[in-house]
Amino acid sequence: MNKHALAVIPGDGIGRETVPQALTVVDRVGEISGRFYLERREFDWSCAYYLQHGMMMPEDGLEMLKDYEAIFLGAVGYPPVPDHVSLWGLLLPIRRGFDQYVNLRPVKILAGIDSPLRGYQAGDIDFVVIRENTEGEYSNMGGRLRPNTPEEVVIQNSVFTRMGTERVMRHAFEMARSRGGKLTAATKSNGLNYSMPFWDQVFREVGREYPDVEQELFHVDALASYFVTRPERFDVVVASNLFGDILTDLGGAIQGGLGLAAAANINPERRYPSMFEPVHGSAPDIAGKGIANPVAQLWTAKLMLDHLGYPEEGGWIMEAVEAALQDQVKTPDLGGTASTGEFVAEVLKRLPG
Repeated sequence: MNKHALAVIPGDGIGRETVPQALTVVDRVGEISGRFYLERREFDWSCAYYLQHGMMMPEDGLEMLKDYEAIFLGAVGYPPVPDHVSLWGLLLPIRRGFDQYVNLRPVKILAGIDSPLRGYQAGDIDFVVIRENTEGEYSNMGGRLRPNTPEEVVIQNSVFTRMGTERVMRHAFEMARSRGGKLTAATKSNGLNYSMPFWDQVFREVGREYPDVEQELFHVDALASYFVTRPERFDVVVASNLFGDILTDLGGAIQGGLGLAAAANINPERRYPSMFEPVHGSAPDIAGKGIANPVAQLWTAKLMLDHLGYPEEGGWIMEAVEAALQDQVKTPDLGGTASTGEFVAEVLKRLPG
C-alpha cells in the first residue's frame, strides 16, 4: 500500500465541517482499494488563527508544507478579517510559493442535479477551465500614492510573462488533446491593447505544436454569454487569472451552484505540493448548522486522488455522489433536507465493496 503525506487545512466556517467528512470518504476508498493510505497532519491556519496571532499562517508556513505531496483545504475567510487579508495571507502565498500555476475547475452537470439552464441535463455540459494561477491581473504589483487624500492615485499592474503564459497554454493544449481535442482561449485584445494581444500571440504560437487540437479565441464577454447559451460547445477553456476566476464562478452557477464547485491548484512538474480546495467560500451564514453541501469538497477529493495517481478510486467517489443525488439525498441548498453528515453517510453506502 502506498503512503502519501497530506497536509490538511480545514480553514474557516463550513470548511471545518466538510473537510473531515470528505476525508472519511477518502479513507474508506483507500481501504476498499488497498492501494493507498493518506498520512495526514492538520494545520489550524485560519481567520481565527489570524485574530490570535496577527497572521494567517506562521512565517515559516511554506517551509512546513513543502514536503507534503498535497494540501487539502476547506475554506478561507470569516468576519471580521477582511477578505484581502485572508486571501493574501494564506491562499495566494501557497499558490505562488509552490508555483501552482494551473487552477483546474471542472464544469459538469452531475446526475441528480437540475441545472438552472433550461433544457440542460446530466451529460449535456462537461468541460474544464484552466486558469493561469500565479500572475496576470492578480500580480502583486502596484501601490497607492497620497492615500486618503483628494489627490490619491492607485495603480494595479497586470504582469504577463512569456514563461508563465506559454506553460499554462501548453498544459491546456495537452489536456484538450487528451479529451475531446478542442481548446477555447478567453481574450480581451480589443480593450487591453498590450497584455491580451500578447496572450493571443502565445496561444497561436503554442497552438502550432498541436495541429490535432481544434482552436478558437473568444473575447471574454462573448465567452461568458456562450457559457449560458451554448455551454455544450466547450471542452477545455484556458484563461488568464482574472478572466478565469470570473468564468469559473459562472461555470459553478450553470452546473447548479457553488456548493458543487471543486478546484485544484496544481504544480504540474510536482516540484512542490499541489493544493485542492472547493470554491464555495466559508459561508458564515450557515457555518455550524451542519447543513453545508459537501459535494464540492468530495469532488475536490476526487481531483486530489486523480493527481496522486488514483483516478479509478476518485471515480468511485463521484459515482457514489451522483447515485446519492439521483436518490434525492440532497442538502438544503439543493432543495433537500439532508445534513452534511447524512449526505456523506449515504455516499459511503454507495461506494463499491
